[in-house]
Amino acid sequence: MAPPKSKVKVSVLYGARDLRTEIHDIDHPKANELQVAVKATGLCGSDLHYYTHGRNGDIILQEPMSLGHESAGIVIVVGSEVSGFRVGDKVALEVGLPCGRCQRCDEGRYNICKGMKFGSSARRFPHSQGTLQERINHPAAWCHLLPANTSLDLGALLEPLSVAIHANRRANLPSHSTAIVFGAGTVGLLTAAMAKISGSTVIIADIDAGRVDFALSNGFADGGFVVDRKRGKTVEQRLEYAKKTASLAGNIEGLSGESIGEIDAVFECSGAEACLQAAIYATRPGGKVVMIGMGTPVQTLPISEAALREVDLIGSFRYANTYTEGIKILGELGSGRPDFLKLVTHKFHGFDGLEEAFEMASRTADCDGRPVLKVVVEV
Repeated sequence: MAPPKSKVKVSVLYGARDLRTEIHDIDHPKANELQVAVKATGLCGSDLHYYTHGRNGDIILQEPMSLGHESAGIVIVVGSEVSGFRVGDKVALEVGLPCGRCQRCDEGRYNICKGMKFGSSARRFPHSQGTLQERINHPAAWCHLLPANTSLDLGALLEPLSVAIHANRRANLPSHSTAIVFGAGTVGLLTAAMAKISGSTVIIADIDAGRVDFALSNGFADGGFVVDRKRGKTVEQRLEYAKKTASLAGNIEGLSGESIGEIDAVFECSGAEACLQAAIYATRPGGKVVMIGMGTPVQTLPISEAALREVDLIGSFRYANTYTEGIKILGELGSGRPDFLKLVTHKFHGFDGLEEAFEMASRTADCDGRPVLKVVVEV
């Protein structure tokens, strides 16, 4: 006889700003699964797009869906065939489930598996449900054991940290390189931190002065500048604007007090057309532009500038095989490295605070003028 189902609270998005808390049934976990009480979930930009617009770019919500994919929690039931986990263990959830059979999966690049089912994404139908639930059943193979002394808020940061780790792997920069990061949100700050940990000198840029100040005062970057919000109306005017932004980058002083000079790589984390244009202009001949931000799907870019100077344009999508490294990095924080927990600038508790949490996540600063970076919902 099958074990009885139980009841859980679930947050469900029905459309733009139509977020409801419901009671759903949850089965006993399958033999290869863990049942995890989700305790901390960071709100991602894609979650915010779904909440605000009912879509994420050209991906449209077609049925009710739970949001959330940056989560950590506590194991409460262990499937009958699972080993290596015990009730009470802390785990971080990797919510992308690839097919495990295709060539990309065989190559270890499961993040670009065509059969990927990624939690809180409406790309496939039926949609893959997210983690803003009291409890979920999840394959043990995609649950990552956290050290007992690691906070669950840090565990939730492993997902955006994985994006940063993957982007730096894609760049594959030698030590003593120079890099710019466009976009000082959570992913941009973590990307900058990973580049610094790898030995690069890092400049960070954003349209928001508060975020640039946060990056510099908390050791996420060696230098920074604020990008002018002005935009040209014609293509020519926009490209001229991008050139001016790029010229600022090379004149920024690093910790030595000297201009950092040529830029070996740019990590574009904003998704803004103007920043990707500037990234191409800013990168030295033979350098790299790593495209991380998900912005306007179709953009006008100075491709000849990239082609004639052999600037490599590198896509970086989510992550693969990163959680083990991420957990190791979390265990080594301190010793002059930035405190990642400072990225969690605002916390909300329980399902009743979800709408307020999403509204806060849509802002760059709160009512007191403090930067809004990662908003975490604790259950």
